[in-house]
Amino acid sequence: MTAKQRPGGGGEQPGVRLAMRLGDDDVGRRVVVRRRLPDGRLTDVLGVLERWDDEAAVVRSRTGDATVVARGDLVAGKRIPPRPARRAPVVP
Repeated sequence: MTAKQRPGGGGEQPGVRLAMRLGDDDVGRRVVVRRRLPDGRLTDVLGVLERWDDEAAVVRSRTGDATVVARGDLVAGKRIPPRPARRAPVVP
């Protein structure tokens, strides 16, 4: 599903393009999805995509919390790179 939508309910914002680039083959991958809240605002969910079907997407955050997003509330989404490895502190 690819769509050109404008955040905030239709205000003109030149150059803003939100696209859905997720599907079944992204399950198990790190993703970010943008969803519309009941009050119309948008928010992002970042984590591993655990489920993708006709009803919902489930994204599990690094803290282990699962967020279920109804497909009708999804505005945009894409696969993102794995989290960077944690670096050891530099000791002077």
